[in-house]
Amino acid sequence: MNLTMARSIRRAGIAGLLAALLASCAADGPTQVATPLAPTTSVVQADERLASVAAERAAIEARYAEREAGCYKKFFVNHCLDEAKEGRRAALAPQRAIEIEAEYFKRKNKVEERDRAIAEAEAKFQAEEARTATTAPPTPKATTPLPPPRPSPAAKRVASRNARMAEEAAQEPANAARRAASAAAYEERRRKSEERQRAVAQRKAERAAKRTAQQAEREKTQAEQKAAVPAR
Repeated sequence: MNLTMARSIRRAGIAGLLAALLASCAADGPTQVATPLAPTTSVVQADERLASVAAERAAIEARYAEREAGCYKKFFVNHCLDEAKEGRRAALAPQRAIEIEAEYFKRKNKVEERDRAIAEAEAKFQAEEARTATTAPPTPKATTPLPPPRPSPAAKRVASRNARMAEEAAQEPANAARRAASAAAYEERRRKSEERQRAVAQRKAERAAKRTAQQAEREKTQAEQKAAVPAR
């Protein structure tokens, strides 16, 4: 696999992930429209976007915690919790898309800078070789075999990097399977945690309803007893 193919693979993977995230945002409801993400154009802008995502995430989590606490004061606890979780998920999805795009730009920029450095080193090496070839060597005192041509250090670095990228691409299916398994395990733990929370909320609501019914029954009994006492 050469450098161009490796870049194409990476770009296709990032593009697919961004499309999936933006599609999930658009699927939240008929009134929600996914806003196209303007591409990052500089490392400074990428850092600013990542800092903004971190701040917005903290604000989203704070709003979610406040709303979650308020749900336990309402009668329909589970419905309120579900709405709070869905609002949190919908708010975090576009932030994740921004984060992925900014991180991808930084990685791409780093690779491009490395490529430029390698190209400059290769050009310098070729220029030195050209100067050496045009300079007449001194008359040798004795006939000696010419040394083999020096290997290009830049070419060696490119070949090493291409081999490493090919190995990473070969391992990607296994890595993707591990990531999918990890994500599935996380979702299962999250689902069980939400079920436990709903069960706790349901038990609280049932106990509260039972206490209310018992209090109403006591008040009714007291009223009947009071009404049964003859006036003196």
